[in-house]
Amino acid sequence: MAHDGQDMTLTQASVILDDLLELTAKAVPPVEAVLDAAKTSVRDMVSVDGRVSATLIEAHQTAAHGLAWLATYAQSLREMQKWALALDAQGKFGETEQLIHQIAFGEYLWQISGGIQMNQGEILRLQDMGLTRDDMRGMQEPAIQTLTMGGNTQAARTRLVELMQEQSANITVGATGLDDELEMIREQFRRYAVDKVEPFAHEWHLKDELIPMEIIEDLAEMGVFGLTIPEEFGGFGLSKASMCVVSEELSRGYIGVGSLGTRSEIAAELIIAGGTQEQKEKWLPRIASAETLPTAVFTEPNTGSDLGSLRTRAVKDGDDYKITGNKTWITHAARTHVMTLLARTDPATSDYKGLSMFLAEKTPGDDANPFPTEGMTGGEIEVLGYRGMKEYELAFDGFAVKGENLLGGEEGKGFKQLMETFESARIQTAARAIGVAQSAMDISMQYAQDRKQFGKALINFPRVSSKLAMMAVEIMIARQLTYFSAFEKDEGRRCDVEAGMAKLLGARVAWAAADNGLQIHGGNGFALEYKISRVLCDARILNIFEGAAEIQAQVIARRLLG
Repeated sequence: MAHDGQDMTLTQASVILDDLLELTAKAVPPVEAVLDAAKTSVRDMVSVDGRVSATLIEAHQTAAHGLAWLATYAQSLREMQKWALALDAQGKFGETEQLIHQIAFGEYLWQISGGIQMNQGEILRLQDMGLTRDDMRGMQEPAIQTLTMGGNTQAARTRLVELMQEQSANITVGATGLDDELEMIREQFRRYAVDKVEPFAHEWHLKDELIPMEIIEDLAEMGVFGLTIPEEFGGFGLSKASMCVVSEELSRGYIGVGSLGTRSEIAAELIIAGGTQEQKEKWLPRIASAETLPTAVFTEPNTGSDLGSLRTRAVKDGDDYKITGNKTWITHAARTHVMTLLARTDPATSDYKGLSMFLAEKTPGDDANPFPTEGMTGGEIEVLGYRGMKEYELAFDGFAVKGENLLGGEEGKGFKQLMETFESARIQTAARAIGVAQSAMDISMQYAQDRKQFGKALINFPRVSSKLAMMAVEIMIARQLTYFSAFEKDEGRRCDVEAGMAKLLGARVAWAAADNGLQIHGGNGFALEYKISRVLCDARILNIFEGAAEIQAQVIARRLLG
């Protein structure tokens, strides 16, 4: 990137292009070696007689969860290297992309060596996983030393933000590496979000209003609810990668709008994977057209992430069922038409084996009477953010469900059916996180350009521009990890680990972007009238729903330790 004759600032900002891809290529194997050593060390900690022990994983939770984070960083660097090489081969690896790449490697290599930021208060160090100095010796390789010392510098971050300002008309900071068709989809949904979502989102949030039905109707016409449903059932039959792009750009406008399709995605996945042919033919076209809006009814007040212990019961009543029990944190519950409802059909069980999934029909409600269906009541849970669909507690007392609406027509399959949706749900949540992070960066960059202090714009202060630069870099890292998991899903390969990694990192990136964005705003960021206050509240939920960060790390670790 920097050559003889260029000004000193750019020379300091850049690793020479001819060396950059070679350096980053050489940095990946030592990281993989450290990861292999960590797997061996943690496996030894948590095994008894050669078998991984759940009790010991819990006892060594920091080490196990740290392994998940280390693996996430290793996969992130692999995906960034693939991204850079592909762009270079296409002649698209420009200065912006080069700076993103070198800062990404410089930062993540340093964190692997010195401490991975699991969250703001928890730092994972290699010794926490039992690694010795000999195990870590690979991190002293010359390529890694060059990148850690010269990759993520103040000069590099400053130059990246200069380019971001020059290229402000671009939809993304740096080329994404996706094909033209996916980028056309991005452009379409970015235009829609700018015109129909962003100007109104903050008012919807402040007034705690449901997203207008006109938005849902628009998205239905644009195919959002049937995006990945097969064409034979009225959908578009598009890829999970296209779902990522759509979710990302709509969430960039407002996470509530980007999340409208989530429940349809979950319901469709459940029916495609576990439904009977009759259920597919009945429900999928309705979901695709948004004639039927679904909601997911899984969580209970005392179970949280422990779905296997839920107590809501479904009792046979002739050919049909009666549902009794309580559910909580049910998004968009009032004005939807059908609930994918998990309940216990075998009262002799106390784990996941006795659970069944139902397509429980209900009458949509309104503000005056949100739950008009007999046998069902509910109340709104007031929340900090993620408000556009509202959250509810629900109570069922003899709520009737037709026998034909038992998913797959067989009891006891509910938990397995739900597990089959987790990959897609977490990929989509990672994409939503990228959108929220992008929103924080958009809002904060505009503010930093407009706000003058001490005679100049905030963006000209190095610590402000550094925050913006790191937003751009980490958004690209999370984006590449998310696309990779989507491509794996599209190829029909198991990707629960990859999807979990994308969600784990994406949620942290979104929170960091929103938090740093608010800091750029100073006191104004704490005022409700400024959009960044909403984005901060919206970002915070991403580390909790669709698998809290701790649960996510636990799942990844269990799979890695095998």
